[in-house]
Amino acid sequence: MSSVIMSDYPTVRVWPYHLLTFCVVLIWGVTFVNTKVLIFNGLYPDQIFVLRFLLAYLCIWFISPHKFFCDSCREEGQMFALGLFAGAFYFNLENLAIGLTYVNNVSFIVCTSPVVTALIAALLLREEHLSRHLVWGSVIALLGVGIVVFNGHFILKLSPAGDLLAVGAAVSWAIACILMRVCTQHYSSTFVARKIFFYGILGGLFFMFIRHPAQPFPPLSLIAKPQVWSNLAFLGFVASFCCFALWTLAIKRLGAVTASNYIYLNPVSTVVASALFLDEPMTWLAYIGSAQILLGVFIANRSQRHSVAAAPTREEERNVQKDNAHFS
Repeated sequence: MSSVIMSDYPTVRVWPYHLLTFCVVLIWGVTFVNTKVLIFNGLYPDQIFVLRFLLAYLCIWFISPHKFFCDSCREEGQMFALGLFAGAFYFNLENLAIGLTYVNNVSFIVCTSPVVTALIAALLLREEHLSRHLVWGSVIALLGVGIVVFNGHFILKLSPAGDLLAVGAAVSWAIACILMRVCTQHYSSTFVARKIFFYGILGGLFFMFIRHPAQPFPPLSLIAKPQVWSNLAFLGFVASFCCFALWTLAIKRLGAVTASNYIYLNPVSTVVASALFLDEPMTWLAYIGSAQILLGVFIANRSQRHSVAAAPTREEERNVQKDNAHFS
């Protein structure tokens, strides 16, 4: 496939997709706090995930009701894997981490996923070269993660399990971004998002029935509490339904690596929201580790300035036209 510099085909305006990605990431940063509030109210992490995805799945059927299966078993298998990594694995790991450590820790650790995405893309998709910036940025960011984990375990006396689960969530999200890039080459973003919700729900139900066989779903009296249903509505409709559809659209137009670079903005809205709604401390060591993570991601992203992007195929252009029709 031939490659060209992104700016070489001016008919495609990419700045709206950059803006969409920026807004999506800021919204996702707030969701760490929403999840923490729901855990405080008695919901389990896997219950939060399944309920938000169920709501998102019901919503997306109104804009993507027709096609149900992919054109081949191989592509359906890719969608299944995407639903697990972007849904069941990522959110269960992240929600479990939020229940064990501070939301700021989880947010800063998860924002290393652009580095992991770039490394995977360099090895599998050839969207990125293993440049000096990428290597040094990865090392600096990972050292920052180590400082955050050290601070939580030895200074704040928290279990390191929460931080390690957040690392697993970052890896899971990086794999999901690569799979999204592959899946959106042949299908519209709304179709891909619906598949993520469907297979994510299946995986989430499996974990939920394994962990809570006696009562997998929370009682209705708990869901009826205003603080519970309002946060679930935000997570399901805004953060899942709207943001996932827009995120898959952004990945299709910007590429997995470029779109994932915005994840490093996640902690900005997380820190603000946690300061407003939670009373979680930030020690000086946590500030150093968090700043090192952001610096490492920034250095790694510098290697993207001169990277090339694959020219969109006719099939991709038709899918983008369908996406624009859905969201216009």
